[in-house]
Amino acid sequence: MKEILNQYKNTDVIRTTKSAVVITGILLLTACSAPKVSNKLDAAKLPENFDAQRKEASTETFIPLKTETFFKDPKLEALLKKAIAKNPDYLIMQERILIANSHLKVAKLALLPSLDLVADASGTHFGKYTMEGVGNYDTNFSQNITEKQRINEDVTPNLFLGAKVSWEADIWGKLSNRKKAAQQRFFASQQGMRLLQTRLLGDIADLYFKLIALDKQAAIYDNNLKTQERALDIVSAQRSVGKATELAVQQFNAQNNNIHAEASELKLSIDQTEKALLTLLGEYGGKIDRSNDFLAGHLEVLNQKISVDSIIHKRPDVSEAYFELLASNADAKSARAAFFPTVNLGGYAGFNSFSFNTFFDAGSFAWQLLGGLTAPVFNKGQIKQEFYVSNRRQEISFLQYQNAVTTAFNELSALLHRNEAYEDVLKYKLNEIDHLEIAVNVSNDLYLSGYANYLEIINAQKNKLQAELDFVDIQLRNANSQVLLYKALGGGIN
Repeated sequence: MKEILNQYKNTDVIRTTKSAVVITGILLLTACSAPKVSNKLDAAKLPENFDAQRKEASTETFIPLKTETFFKDPKLEALLKKAIAKNPDYLIMQERILIANSHLKVAKLALLPSLDLVADASGTHFGKYTMEGVGNYDTNFSQNITEKQRINEDVTPNLFLGAKVSWEADIWGKLSNRKKAAQQRFFASQQGMRLLQTRLLGDIADLYFKLIALDKQAAIYDNNLKTQERALDIVSAQRSVGKATELAVQQFNAQNNNIHAEASELKLSIDQTEKALLTLLGEYGGKIDRSNDFLAGHLEVLNQKISVDSIIHKRPDVSEAYFELLASNADAKSARAAFFPTVNLGGYAGFNSFSFNTFFDAGSFAWQLLGGLTAPVFNKGQIKQEFYVSNRRQEISFLQYQNAVTTAFNELSALLHRNEAYEDVLKYKLNEIDHLEIAVNVSNDLYLSGYANYLEIINAQKNKLQAELDFVDIQLRNANSQVLLYKALGGGIN
């Protein structure tokens, strides 16, 4: 009889095992029908050089920029270092990088088992007509238990002191891809900080060069006022002896007042520009120490043989977009892993007793091992949508990366030609000023000799003033172009 019973038991075990294997196989086959992850990670191939007319491509590695050699202005360099130490936006970005690093640490720890120390104590009064109440009552009458094993029926304690461990086996890479996504976003945040740094330094350089331009224009107004006042003195003297009219005197007075008004407005612009620069430096007030003229060493950079690939992919905006693309790809792979079964392992070990007196006895030591397999069946609609969203986000990241590469190439290509063109513009404008300087002197001589009237003097001086102001404007645009080139070449501070 016992053999027959054991045979039935073994048959049940076999059937149960087979059923479990079949069910597990069905779950695995159902889960393995997960869609594929898009694998777009490479942008369109870059041209070999920035100049379409040049056939040869440079393979030399581009030398990283240094602000002190690019701008060659020690006073600007001091402002840039001060901004890095005190600018609020830059300091905020540093805190965000620390947050990104914290997310990365959390993602790494998710791969490890979790261990919790547990101390539980409870007391329960079971009713007489409950399974636990009847069971406890009946147990106390058993001849097979000792006095220590008798259960308090009024209030039954349940005491536990030990450790519980749980671990999700990362078979399909869900957790490791989450870690990779967090890691790539940490790298992206570092590149974002470089990008913010470059923009900050660029904004400071723009305002600094604007201040230099305003100072130069203020000096131009001062010099022209002296020339105008001398001309007014001459015309006033000639009017007193009848050689000039009142109209000429009033015209010169009007011209002088116009220059005074423009000079006063210029002083206001200087004050406002200084305040804007002080705000970027994180300071309440003061004066900006600056040079008297534009200084730059960017031509040394332009003389390099520039490799397209070595520059484009070192730019912080391109690098940030690329790391974000890698992160979104890892997110999509992690979302795909949700289609597969999840294997959870765990257990506990510790002292467990219903009596304070026996709590730390050897007989109260208990342990348990747990294992579970969970596969999604009816919630696949939600998983599919989450995977679909992750895949679409990866497509968006790829398009943003492609756009960053295209923008970087065209921007740098245009700036390289722009900086070369400004050299010729400045040369021609300087020649114009030289000719107008001669014209002013000639007009004064001709007026005193009676071969020119006062209007020709006014026009000559007005043209010279405007040409000098235009020359400074072109110098400023050239300096701004250098700042744009600094950004386009990757920026940073070393």
